[in-house]
Amino acid sequence: MSPIDETTIARVARGGPADVEAAVAAARTGSDIWGAMPTAERAGILHAVGEGVEKRADELALVETRDNGSLLRSMRTSVMPRVALNFHSFADQLLQLAEPDLETRGHTNHVEWDPSGVTVVITPWNAPLMLATWRVAPALAAGNAVILKPPEWAPLTASMLGDIVHDAGLPDGAFNVVQGIGEEAGAELVAHPGVDRIAFTGSVATGRLVAAAAAQNLTPTSLELGGKSPFVAFADADLDAVVKQAVNQFDNAGQVCLAGTRLIVERAVFDEFLGRFVAATETLRQGDPRDEATDLGPLITRQHFERVDGFVKRAKAAGAHVLMGGGPNEELGGLYYSPTLFVDAPAGAEILTQEVFGPVLTAQPFDDEDEAIALANGTDYGLAAILYTGDPDRADRVSRRLVAGTVWVNSFFVRDLRVPFGGSRNSGVGREGGVRSFDFYADVKNICVAPWERS
Repeated sequence: MSPIDETTIARVARGGPADVEAAVAAARTGSDIWGAMPTAERAGILHAVGEGVEKRADELALVETRDNGSLLRSMRTSVMPRVALNFHSFADQLLQLAEPDLETRGHTNHVEWDPSGVTVVITPWNAPLMLATWRVAPALAAGNAVILKPPEWAPLTASMLGDIVHDAGLPDGAFNVVQGIGEEAGAELVAHPGVDRIAFTGSVATGRLVAAAAAQNLTPTSLELGGKSPFVAFADADLDAVVKQAVNQFDNAGQVCLAGTRLIVERAVFDEFLGRFVAATETLRQGDPRDEATDLGPLITRQHFERVDGFVKRAKAAGAHVLMGGGPNEELGGLYYSPTLFVDAPAGAEILTQEVFGPVLTAQPFDDEDEAIALANGTDYGLAAILYTGDPDRADRVSRRLVAGTVWVNSFFVRDLRVPFGGSRNSGVGREGGVRSFDFYADVKNICVAPWERS
């Protein structure tokens, strides 16, 4: 069902145990062929996959927008190019993968990255193809076969990716798609003894279930979970930039795990910030995401819409004040929710501590660095943080004290696929990016060689 108008757009298979068994069997066969392939040949095929994505980028963008309600212009200009980059980047990193040999009492230590076998990738619906390929690409680069279980709420581009990798020359069984419900196909996959790695992106609750199932087989698992990221702005920051970036946190109707949903602003500029933020948000155009002029699309499903609205209603009942929005967009109807800002939420309130995953932000003032850091770190999450200041020393000082896997200073959403990415606390387990991806998706081996006697 499309969130744009709540109409059915496709019928997708509901995979079960038999489909999972078939996929694991195919992947185990495919992994032997793919893993034995020379790295230069593997990298060449991955580049071909990236080129295949580029050739079909407009089609992929249209399908994903219809499927999950994301802005078409974003799909075309940033999301699909990032999908292609995932393959190109990890293909290049594969060819550069090396550590310097180390000498120990005349012995030489040499590191190799052996394919681990079969990787299961389970991804969310808010950016299904981009977030899938962020894991699929390095797993394939490491020589693993991959089984992708896409989100049941936005599954369509995963099947298109299957066609692209086939056309690029990936051997049979090296890439597999199992459509289905998370509690059914997903649960079967993460508990399967024939799986060697699991990469999951989703909620904290589901992440716990995945980890528990994986533990039965001691399957290494990488978890990217929820976020409740702080957006900290000091009075010495460029307020124009702060307001512009704060409004950007409504991107994808707030369905972004990295979004800085807690606006924490120094009291000296707090009131001015609020006025300018509200005025800027009122210029956003909400509507059909296929329209190039649209800034804010719908929520993904009726179920999720009710979840977001539940957070808003409970926040009001708890005493938080609605400064803007506070309910569905009555003019548009459907799954469109008005961008919402709360102020004066009680300390420790649910709206300040739990992930809403919708166009709902909070704003809090602070008086000094210690208070700003205490507010920023005042959740069980630690995925990302945004910090705005005009003082380089403060930027360094505060960044070091923020609990987050990524801290963006005077910026947001700048990603280099060579650097580590992941969450602290309940936001996840493990880091990926660069060599850390290969460390997870491969079996890292040290070969220690004694000195050779010269004859």
